[in-house]
Amino acid sequence: MKRRKFLHSSFTVAAGITTIGTHASKGDGTAIPKEVYEWREYELLFGADRSLLESYFKTALIPAFNKYGIKTVGVFREWRESEPAKFYLLIPYPSAESYFSINAMVKNDPDFFKNSTSYNNIPASKPVYNRFTSALMTAFDGWPVMAVPAGLPRIFELRTYEGYSEDAVKRKIKMFNDGEYPIFKRAKLNPVFFGEVIAGDKLPRITYMITCNNMEERDKGWASFVADPEWKRLIADTQYANTISKISNTFLVPASYSQV
Repeated sequence: MKRRKFLHSSFTVAAGITTIGTHASKGDGTAIPKEVYEWREYELLFGADRSLLESYFKTALIPAFNKYGIKTVGVFREWRESEPAKFYLLIPYPSAESYFSINAMVKNDPDFFKNSTSYNNIPASKPVYNRFTSALMTAFDGWPVMAVPAGLPRIFELRTYEGYSEDAVKRKIKMFNDGEYPIFKRAKLNPVFFGEVIAGDKLPRITYMITCNNMEERDKGWASFVADPEWKRLIADTQYANTISKISNTFLVPASYSQV
């Protein structure tokens, strides 16, 4: 995994970016465009040759996205693998429009087609996976761009919050924007992205990702988070009551070639 620095603009003074209300902006007041995230989940078939799928990611798909401006494609597997095993892809786009334009360019790119030959020639009798699912998310106002962590051994926690209504999820997003980000930072639960799912299953819901050096640091971080006075103030605010009906999480580790 490539070494990278944290890039999140809301907490990087050098970038000249601040948050005004619930909207991030540059120092000159210009709004920061919110990213759009595609999250893919590939469920492998039992006994499948996973190297065929990984080779496709590494030599065809990721280089093609990089060629058209998507420089940080994340590839993850489960920290403790389930059966069947799964692979997860995180693809950040500058905008909703770029999701369509970049995918169109990738699909028509001759290098991508050439580099996908082995993948495309996998026989129907030996498929690697049955299908993959995909969800689209739009970044939160208060965290408009992904923060890419340094390339050190680490774990990622993907958290999904389902709400009983669209309004409930909207209020939960406001809760994040109104004060949760600094709590994450103080607790050393380093955020990667926050996204409202706009296309996919189990709607309405939000999904976000945090990262830590190890599981012990993660556990200490959550203990610190729930004990934080600012968190206690937020959860006591009645406008944020009954926002989440179900929480699920998955622990992930990056592939060696992941760019996140």
